[in-house]
Formats: sequence, C-alpha cells, structure tokens
Amino acid sequence: MKEKKYAICYNLGIEHSAEIKNILLGILQKREITVDVMDIDKLNGGYDFVFVIGGDGTILKVARFYAKFHTPVFGINLGRLGFLSQSSQSEIEQSVEKILGNNFYTENRIMLQSGNYNALNDIVIKGALAGRTSSFSLKINGQTLCDYLADGIIIATPTGSTAYGLSAGGPVVSPHLNAFVIVPICPHTLTARPLVIPDDEIITICGTDPNSKYLFSADGQEFSEFEKEIEIKKSEYTAKLALLKGGEFYSVLKNKLHWGISPACIK
Repeated sequence: MKEKKYAICYNLGIEHSAEIKNILLGILQKREITVDVMDIDKLNGGYDFVFVIGGDGTILKVARFYAKFHTPVFGINLGRLGFLSQSSQSEIEQSVEKILGNNFYTENRIMLQSGNYNALNDIVIKGALAGRTSSFSLKINGQTLCDYLADGIIIATPTGSTAYGLSAGGPVVSPHLNAFVIVPICPHTLTARPLVIPDDEIITICGTDPNSKYLFSADGQEFSEFEKEIEIKKSEYTAKLALLKGGEFYSVLKNKLHWGISPACIK
C-alpha cells in the first residue's frame, strides 16, 4: 500500500503559529509519519492530506491552492471564529488520531471563478472611490435583471454565505446546495434584495458609470480592477475540506455562530 504524504501549512503572520506547528510536527513524528512543512506563501503540490494552522483566511488560501490537486485540507484554528477549522489547539492530538485512523470524511465545496481568480468564500465588487456609492447592472445568463445603486455587490458560495454575505443581510445557505448568493451592499433601493441562484448560471456585473473604475476581490485576498464588466461563474475546481464527526455544518452554525441564541445567553 502506498504511504500517504502529509504536509503542514502554517501562517508565520499569526501569533503562536510556529509553536503549534512544532507541536503538530512532534505528534506526527512520534507516530513515524513523514511530513513536510511549508508556510502559506510557499505552497507545493504532491500531498494526500494537508494540515492548516491559522484562521479562516489561512484556510481559504490553502484550500484554494490544493483544490486543483484534489487534496483534502484540515484546519487547526488560531483565529477568532475558525468557522472553517475543525480543531482547536487543545484538540490537536485527538484530531490527529482520528485522521490517521481514517475517522474523517471530506466535503467538496464549490468555488467561484472569474478569469484567473478562484474564490471559496466570495467575490466582492465595489467602486474604486471609497465612501461613494456606485452604479452596477446585474446580468444572469446574458439577460439584464436589475440595476443597483449600492456600496458594492457580493457573490457568495454556500461556504461564504456565513461570511461577508451574512453580515450584509444575505441568507445562510447549506454547503450541500449547488447555489450562489448575490447580495447588494447597502443598496439605495429597498426592493434590491439578496438572490439565490443555481450554480450553473453565469453572472455578469457591469459598471454603468463610464467615468468610474471598479474593484474586484476574491476571498478578500486577491484583488484586481476593471472598468466595464466582469463575468463570474462556477469554478472547475472544488475545495476539499476534511471534517470530523461533530464538525457538520449545522453543528458549526450552532456552536460557532450561536445560531438563534440570545446575545444575553452567550458566555
């Protein structure tokens, strides 16, 4: 049987990341597991399983990179919320035991694509001038649906529906649905509400002010600029997240976002 190749990716910019990396490395080496170590700015392919140490932003970057290799990634949270992570610092050893015993499963998460950019959470379009609203036109499959005067537009995957899109008033969408969410940011028209559409439809955002430029961001990590229009569709790649029992979507929604719980009851 072919021996699995493991890797650890960690974020040097996050406090205690190197320390947790050393702890995880020691746990794996104690079990005679060969593992390579990389920081998130020097990623390489060729692995069967990748541990990621950091916050949700770190996991997003690593998951996007390894999507094209079909490699599952497992998050160990060092950030604030850790919605995409499956393990805390105190649970590392137990998590490793489950993973090495194949007591985990993977979920394929759809991603967005625009040009050479892929996004696991969302693609956000805003005007280049901060502090001003911008005018946009939304087309779906080439057909104009509506015009927006807004601070921006969020196109989110189900994975990203619990991020910026939720904060902007969009719905939470189960990652098991093949859908995208379109959420205007602070629209000036009250009827411009969020839309949920099938993931096989083509979204085009047009800038309708000929004298304006528009900014584009993928997962808040990769940025570009455009003047006329931008096309967004389902990526040919899917991110593979390694999950443990108890890490299912609704459990995470309840335990990490405290869904439906009064703020006074959260400790």
